[in-house]
Amino acid sequence: MAARSIGSLTLSFGLVAIPVKLYSATQSGSAISFNLLHKDCGSRLKQQYICIRHGTVVERDEMVKGYEFAKDQYVTFTPEEIKALEEVGSHSVDISEFVPIESIDPMYFDKVYYLAPDKGAAKPYALLVEALNEAKRCAVGHWAWRGKGYVVALRPVGDVLTMQQLLFASDVRSVSELEVPKQEVRPAELKLARQLIDQQSADHYDPSAYRDDVRARVEAQIEKKVEGRQISVAEAPVPEVGGGKVIDLMDALRASLEKTEAARASAPRMEPRKGPKRVERPAKTARKAGRR
Repeated sequence: MAARSIGSLTLSFGLVAIPVKLYSATQSGSAISFNLLHKDCGSRLKQQYICIRHGTVVERDEMVKGYEFAKDQYVTFTPEEIKALEEVGSHSVDISEFVPIESIDPMYFDKVYYLAPDKGAAKPYALLVEALNEAKRCAVGHWAWRGKGYVVALRPVGDVLTMQQLLFASDVRSVSELEVPKQEVRPAELKLARQLIDQQSADHYDPSAYRDDVRARVEAQIEKKVEGRQISVAEAPVPEVGGGKVIDLMDALRASLEKTEAARASAPRMEPRKGPKRVERPAKTARKAGRR
């Protein structure tokens, strides 16, 4: 099924303007979710808000938003006041600079979208993609959407342009907050560690080689229940709690090398694994979970 656009944008830099279509690049909406039901009759449950002072149900038209500036002390905002603070959507991405792709730490990566050329924009779109590929750079700009402002990076993936939302510096905690003691690493230990890394290295990351085993198990059990079959629940193993054995690092590295060498020698050549087959189920089962 062809992808469906979720919006239109204009990429702007200098005197150049490129109209594009916006597409979701991920499929979080296809995640398995459960609804809350009444155990006795199986009916859906309705969420309610209770006033902690009066113990009464509060309807939405009686609610206001508040910010807690001190313990149990709030300043309130009306919907109009909050609306006035929101960023005005401009339906454009204003590019401010071009930076090396590797200069953006993946720690700042957030949601990603695909961009495709809109009518009459195929040539300038292709030109921008080719120029970014050749320069090995990505474009950084500002995007206002749904009342919020975002920093975004436009980077090519082959012949397609992607738009990656970036976290602000204030959203990422500094590593200086961690207390990591400095340790001396002996050359022999480093050599064995490098051998282990080299032994398990690959030329590139292949996402199809990994699968969501939990999702596959849940889908299989859902299919059984839809068909009216009973499922058995095995007790999960209880992890051991307590201090671990103190082992010699060199012995552990050598044992790891021997183990991976033996596994690689005995394992048959495997093709990349495909993702789990989607289970067809009634509409009620597939609906997203309501608010809890």
